[in-house]
Amino acid sequence: MRRPRGELGPRAPRPTEGAICAGPGEPWSPSPNSMLRVLLSAQASSARLSGLLLLPPVQPYCLGPNKWGDRPPGGAPHAGPVQGLQRLLEQARSPGELLRWLGQNPTKVRAHHYPVALRRLGQLLGSQPRPPPVEQATLQDLSQLIIRNCPSFDIHTIHVCLHLAVLLGFPSDGPLVCALEQEQRYRLPPKPPPPLQPVLRGGLRLEAALSCPRFQRHPQHHLIRSLAEARPEELTPHVMVLLAQHLARHRLREPQLLEAIAHFLVAQEAQLNSKVVQKLVLPFGRLNYLPLEEQFMPCLERILAREAGVAPLATVNILMSLCQLRCLPFRALHFVFSPGFISHISGTPHAPIVRRYLSLLDTAVELELPGYRGPRLPRRQQVPIFPQPLITDRARCKYSHKDIVAEGLRQLLGEEKYRQDLTVPPGYCTDFLLCVSSSGAVLPVRTQDPFLPYPPRSCPYTTRDPAQRVVLMLRERWHFCRDGRVLLGSRALRERHLGLMGYQLLPLPFEELESQRGLSQLKSYLRQKLQALGLRWGPEGGAGWNPSPLFHSYPAHTHTRPGIGGGRSTLLRGRW
Repeated sequence: MRRPRGELGPRAPRPTEGAICAGPGEPWSPSPNSMLRVLLSAQASSARLSGLLLLPPVQPYCLGPNKWGDRPPGGAPHAGPVQGLQRLLEQARSPGELLRWLGQNPTKVRAHHYPVALRRLGQLLGSQPRPPPVEQATLQDLSQLIIRNCPSFDIHTIHVCLHLAVLLGFPSDGPLVCALEQEQRYRLPPKPPPPLQPVLRGGLRLEAALSCPRFQRHPQHHLIRSLAEARPEELTPHVMVLLAQHLARHRLREPQLLEAIAHFLVAQEAQLNSKVVQKLVLPFGRLNYLPLEEQFMPCLERILAREAGVAPLATVNILMSLCQLRCLPFRALHFVFSPGFISHISGTPHAPIVRRYLSLLDTAVELELPGYRGPRLPRRQQVPIFPQPLITDRARCKYSHKDIVAEGLRQLLGEEKYRQDLTVPPGYCTDFLLCVSSSGAVLPVRTQDPFLPYPPRSCPYTTRDPAQRVVLMLRERWHFCRDGRVLLGSRALRERHLGLMGYQLLPLPFEELESQRGLSQLKSYLRQKLQALGLRWGPEGGAGWNPSPLFHSYPAHTHTRPGIGGGRSTLLRGRW
């Protein structure tokens, strides 16, 4: 009993499964159940045939039966004999008749007739229960006809013939498929040769790497190797400025590269102006690195003495970098705090930023240089230094731990026991500030003056408020140099100055904050941190408070303590 159509079920394999390849002189025909018959059946549409081989569907004028229309690919109407030959090919009843129509009418055969012949051949092989046998010579003759005329085919005809040849089972390494593929390659536009990259060495390669928009992907060892291979005349100020900006922008504290910049600055002192020097010294202050080059500071002092009045903003920028290194030269301070310099910059477009930098320099003189006896910035010219969080913190606020720490403190202490983002004189923004009594009790901030007097020596010790001010400092990942544990110069400067003003610092490193899973763990972490310092909160208060070594306490005007970054790069040096 015959199984209904579409019903699945087991079937016994037939001995005729697969295509039957005939030998020389023997008829060739596909087996009744071969894939070739399925693909080339009369019911199979062009879209279905194309989908089986993942090729785009061919145009109906090339494949579809009775859809050829009256126009050839070029758009001109068919001549009568040409159109008649196409009809004869479509109505051929055997492969031999198909080949005979092509061979006997060479003057009437056009390029689009060969896809018609291949299409009709597939229909003849798949439309009858027992397809007619095909002589091997017939297939060879048809292949030779297509090979002989394929140079005149357009790219679409070549594509259709190649598609049908594969469907009909012509071998992929046979002459027909190879000839069609070769013609197809000829029709494709040639690939443009890759542009020749000039061989760059030394300074040129370093400049090319640093000038690339994605130069941050170049690893440090590539820059070091390029710098080592460069000849002295190849290291121009432009190249070294690019290198300095790269190190500062990406927080790369590479001693070998920084020492090379310092050596270049000393060697080219006579040819450099202050506008170039400010860019070369920028990474030293930002990365909190004082070079080993002995002539580095004397060279900068000579440049400042020579160029101070030429570019005021560049002069102040150089002093800002030296302030972060705690290496302020007194002679330059005398110049920038002089009435003539201040009146000169007052009418310039960059006067606001210069006044802010001068205010920071005046704070550094007040806190770090008690032996300075020169002019100071007048009180009416002073402005807040950093009245709000720094740009990097605002840009990375969604990655910061500040919000979750604030929520932990709110649940642990209460909203009235701390202040967030409070700016204290002379203009430093604090992350979190607590007021602690002498007994260790955390006091409501609204009942206390959260600010310590500035400058510290302006208030006698006997009249000072006994309450201590504790500042919780978030140390995020971007507050450090990359791949290191050294704070950036601006962060180290802020913590150093807050400590010298009398604030007790409690750092919260990002490694410890990242290890806390959830708010409950963070609250336990904050509780341990505060209790380790002797702090207590609640109505009962505390009983005696002794600052723990976990506090960062800076005795006022103590100048021999290493800075936050540690090492030689953070020692204070006053120079005349």
